Amino acid sequence: MAKTQPSRSKYRKVQKGRIKGYAKGNTYLSFGEYGLQALERGQVSARQLEAVRIAITRFIKRKGTVWMRVFPHKPITKKPAETRMGKGKGNVEYFTSIIKPGVILFELDGVEVNIAREAMSLADRKLGIKCRFILR
Repeated sequence: MAKTQPSRSKYRKVQKGRIKGYAKGNTYLSFGEYGLQALERGQVSARQLEAVRIAITRFIKRKGTVWMRVFPHKPITKKPAETRMGKGKGNVEYFTSIIKPGVILFELDGVEVNIAREAMSLADRKLGIKCRFILR
């Protein structure tokens, strides 16, 4: 199973921040022949990334190689239900990856183009952002 949270971090909780601008790096295929590129900005949770990874590997029947190019570094906190305002920030619930337009999310190699396209289409449906299939 893939690791879905950082082993160490400098701070346990981070501020919300804003997602603006376009991807500065990670915009070209580096490992595989096919890729899944983000067209929208947003957050993708560690669970979503893991679901995508499993969907791709199952569809290609473990023939090719899959690379996950993003990692969920950002902790998201949540306060318990029916809690009054104040009393500090909530506990960490899950981790997300900040996605900007242009970022390559997954790469794939070792399978035919039609299989890769279908696998990436499956992956796109599991994510909460629009993506496109790209070729080298």
